[in-house]
Amino acid sequence: MDDLVELPDKKPEEIPEGEVPKALLVIVRFIDHWIGEWSGKIFAWFIIPMAGGLAYEVFARYLFNAPTMWAYETTYQLYGSHFMLGAAYTLYKGKHIRTDLFYERYSVKWQGRVDATLYILFFFPGMIYFFLAGWDEAMHAWEINELSEATPWRPPIYPFKTVIPVTAALLLIQGISETLKSAYAAFRGRWI
Repeated sequence: MDDLVELPDKKPEEIPEGEVPKALLVIVRFIDHWIGEWSGKIFAWFIIPMAGGLAYEVFARYLFNAPTMWAYETTYQLYGSHFMLGAAYTLYKGKHIRTDLFYERYSVKWQGRVDATLYILFFFPGMIYFFLAGWDEAMHAWEINELSEATPWRPPIYPFKTVIPVTAALLLIQGISETLKSAYAAFRGRWI
């Protein structure tokens, strides 16, 4: 694994006062800090009850020969929520998968152009579809009080299905910030 290269984060540099329009900085920093950063920090806590449920199941099953009915459902819903709801934070940190064969050799202006174009052509249409389809599925699940059928415990699954449109909404909001930063880089040759 030594041949893998860690790509540098797109970190904001100290930008001279007045170089970036104040409204742009306010929007980008609000989205990055209050949506991207805080949503990631909040949803990261889902890992603790998930690990606790798994640990309890392991002890109950193997030490006391008393497996639980709830551990599987609880842990997959918590992990799925943790994974999905952390996507906006991952986008904010620039850690989603990217093929950098050519991209890393581009100038900042070209990187900004490529990113802004791809956000507009692919990211937003995909996330809008993801939101609308997820919304329909979640609303249907709430209307019928849908229950899981994976185990005999059958917990409600509608809160878990609600994670899909919430994730899409968080990604759309973070995508606005990323598009604004990309457009700025495309015109100014510098990342915000």
